[in-house]
Amino acid sequence: MQKFLVFLVMLALGAYAAACLALFVMQRSLIYYPPAGAAFPAPHTSTLEAPGASLKVSERPAKGHGAVIYLGGNAEDVSASLPLLDAAYPDRALYLLHYRGYAGSTGKPAEEELVHDALALFDKVAPEHGDIVVVGRSLGTGVAVQLATQRPVRRLVLVTPFDSLRDLAARQFPYFPVRWLLRDRYDSWRHAPKVTAPTLLLVAGNDEIIPRDSADQLLTRFSPNVATMRVIDGAGHNTISNSPEYLKALAWAR
Repeated sequence: MQKFLVFLVMLALGAYAAACLALFVMQRSLIYYPPAGAAFPAPHTSTLEAPGASLKVSERPAKGHGAVIYLGGNAEDVSASLPLLDAAYPDRALYLLHYRGYAGSTGKPAEEELVHDALALFDKVAPEHGDIVVVGRSLGTGVAVQLATQRPVRRLVLVTPFDSLRDLAARQFPYFPVRWLLRDRYDSWRHAPKVTAPTLLLVAGNDEIIPRDSADQLLTRFSPNVATMRVIDGAGHNTISNSPEYLKALAWAR
């Protein structure tokens, strides 16, 4: 009987270890969901060459000093955000980055590479447009915060932001050592204290994916008087942009 119990315990431990291994190997397929294609034809597209990838950038050109760089969510076709961004920032050039492996871009997405690509896009845009606003949405907030610590961003807008993707994943998989397994952690709390650009956290009142306390916690990470929060009541994580208040909130960074 004792040998049988030991066998069951070993079997259970083996199954648990196999599940941990599978989670480790498959983790990026659980984070990134590249869309099949671009749904909205951009007025102009360009290619940003980066180490190991060629990246598509959807653009709405505009003359002048101002520009917006948009970093989308983990399953977002960023071209679909062009109409709203066009309405919110009629006088600014728009640059929407298609992440590695997403529609029109080669390579494979990962945190370090996405941050590097966002920095490269900023450096490409800056010589022509010295006044750059950065808008990040969901996963893109984790990229945008890091960008804002390394480049002179004028204003930063974080749509449905989170304090740490690692913490969110640990909630999603409470019986696994996710904090040690996760490679792409997007710990925005580490970077937020170094952000000096005026920052708006735009939160969905009924966000079913990112708990409200995660956004609340992120707000406390910024230095005093740097960040403010605006909540759009009744909005969900993926429907926040359907609210008329969303467009008004984006206009804060004009």
